[in-house]
Amino acid sequence: MFDLGPRHREIQQLARSVAERVEEFADEADAAVEVHEGVAEVLRDSGLARQVVPAAYGGESDVLDPLAIAVVREALMYTSAHLDSLFGMQGVGSYSLTVGGTEELKREWLPRVARLEAIAGLALTEPDIGSDLRGVTTTIQATAAGVRVDGRKSFITNGGAADFYCVLGREGEGYSMVLVPADAPGLTVRRGDDLIAPHILGELHFDGVEVPENHRLGVPGKAFSLMLQTLAVFRVTVAGSAVGLAQAALDEALRHARNRKQFGRPLLELGAVSQSLALSWSEVETARAITYRAAALAKSDPLGHLDYSSIAKVSATEAAGRVVDRSVQTMGRFGLVRGSKIERLYRNARPLRIYEGATEVLLDSLARRLAKQRG
Repeated sequence: MFDLGPRHREIQQLARSVAERVEEFADEADAAVEVHEGVAEVLRDSGLARQVVPAAYGGESDVLDPLAIAVVREALMYTSAHLDSLFGMQGVGSYSLTVGGTEELKREWLPRVARLEAIAGLALTEPDIGSDLRGVTTTIQATAAGVRVDGRKSFITNGGAADFYCVLGREGEGYSMVLVPADAPGLTVRRGDDLIAPHILGELHFDGVEVPENHRLGVPGKAFSLMLQTLAVFRVTVAGSAVGLAQAALDEALRHARNRKQFGRPLLELGAVSQSLALSWSEVETARAITYRAAALAKSDPLGHLDYSSIAKVSATEAAGRVVDRSVQTMGRFGLVRGSKIERLYRNARPLRIYEGATEVLLDSLARRLAKQRG
């Protein structure tokens, strides 16, 4: 069984203390579609965002540690999806810069990301493009003045709140990425759709946006790998979020089952209820084990262990969906109350199975990999 060492335990305790400070306004934060300043202040004061930036630019470790990030996200998601997203997106949004940016660009932005003075965004999906990112239509073109970006991006987390976006687009027959500051002329942002679990979303329109040549990320026409590296490092951390949410749902249901009496005894003493809770416990611990192992493997070779990250993401997010559903069932009519914690957890669980690799897309990819291994 995988267990955490002293360093990761220390990080876990810090993250839990941050989550506890947010607990009193978690409901309000998770209903927000803009950055909740209370959450931002607590997270900023904690220094946790240093986990997603290399030490050379004000971060915690020389090489990003996916296990540390996953442990943090587990603790934060236990209390607030808004808190988890604000932390996680600092890494997801800036990793292409970390890996592919010029030294000048990294020194300009990454220390601010680590201090949560600048919010990061990653612009991949488009109105007609979701999982099939090779079909993006946004264009990136070299000009005499630098680099021009034209196109639209849709369902962008932190859209409208970010200070910069790492943007994927077509350049000739290949794919390139550039960093576009939020105040770049020609970039307009409108608020995105309202989701069942409120989220900071924006629609981005690039109309002849020009940035300097040094805002390129990676090699022109060959930057698709930067996006893959981002997924390789951070996909497994979504599994950490799912474990945190599942644990919160289980704890909520267990608390209810201990205190609620039916037929003259606590619900917990009814066989069907106790077995349901036991099954949820087994699924939470199983998901936690594969998540920690996959995250540990991802540190040394993220792309080489992407299969394990995908397996962890599927396992943990699907388990979270089952656990929170059982928890609602255990709580009966109390689980259906709008504005209750369990209702918030139920809504927050659903998007986990879609973003950063929908379950069906990941399973299809894993099936192809499995066929090659066993062929």
